[in-house]
Amino acid sequence: MKRKNLVGLMSLAMAVAVVSCSPTPQSNEAAANEENLVVKTIMERRSIRKYQDKPVSRDTLQLLLECGINAPSAMNRQQWQVRVVDDAEYINGITAVYLEANPKAGEDPNFKNLYRNAPAVIFVASPKSGEAQFDCGLLSENIMLAAQSMGLGTCCLGSPVRFMKENKEAAPYVEKLQLPDDYELLYAIAVGYPDESPAAKPRDMGKAKFID
Repeated sequence: MKRKNLVGLMSLAMAVAVVSCSPTPQSNEAAANEENLVVKTIMERRSIRKYQDKPVSRDTLQLLLECGINAPSAMNRQQWQVRVVDDAEYINGITAVYLEANPKAGEDPNFKNLYRNAPAVIFVASPKSGEAQFDCGLLSENIMLAAQSMGLGTCCLGSPVRFMKENKEAAPYVEKLQLPDDYELLYAIAVGYPDESPAAKPRDMGKAKFID
């Protein structure tokens, strides 16, 4: 009888110990968020506008492309065209065209090229019909988050692409991208190793609500 009581007490003690050592559901959730590398990558990503003078390898850029095209798209039509440029001659050439049209930009001692001084640029194009811009956004977010996870910085750029589309002297650089006739440039993504660590900018959670 004493043996049975002893076993029962030991079992009860072990159960209490397990319960007392187990985290609450709230702490479980908090710990999961801290350890979740995807969440960490999303929360730590920043737009980078200063880059080290260091090339990004083709293997790394290839992996970014693979991450990009694995984004979802409407009916899996994958209506995007992506071009990667890491050729200094191309980047310097279009930059020279830009400086000729905007000489004041050259007065900035920190200005090196049109793409925030990044050593590589990923151009994203979508159909001229206006379709698939949403899909291209998903592709680009995949690329930028993958880059963040690899220690790379990115910045989504609209104004350089607008210049390339509107300036006649820039036309040869657009043509060199060899886009289909029914596609047009949407934006560019600067890619490189960060030379800055900007703080997070405020986010307005009031724009995201639960509806009961």
